[in-house]
Amino acid sequence: MDFPKFLLGDNTDYPDAIFIIHTEFPRFILNLEDDEVEWLEDFDAADERELASEAEGLIQQANDFYDREISRYDE
Repeated sequence: MDFPKFLLGDNTDYPDAIFIIHTEFPRFILNLEDDEVEWLEDFDAADERELASEAEGLIQQANDFYDREISRYDE
């Protein structure tokens, strides 16, 4: 099954949180309520250096995705 690169998620146990799920490597969940990121991958030291340079761009893409999705509700 193919998934989109980003998915929106919510959960009634976290009523103020909106989650963005990144489904491609490196997979993560971003909580927009507090900008906390939970990585769903295990990284070694070399991966962590690469991830540090890539993470900012991925998180920006996740925020852009959210903004785009919300703007579509307004249409």
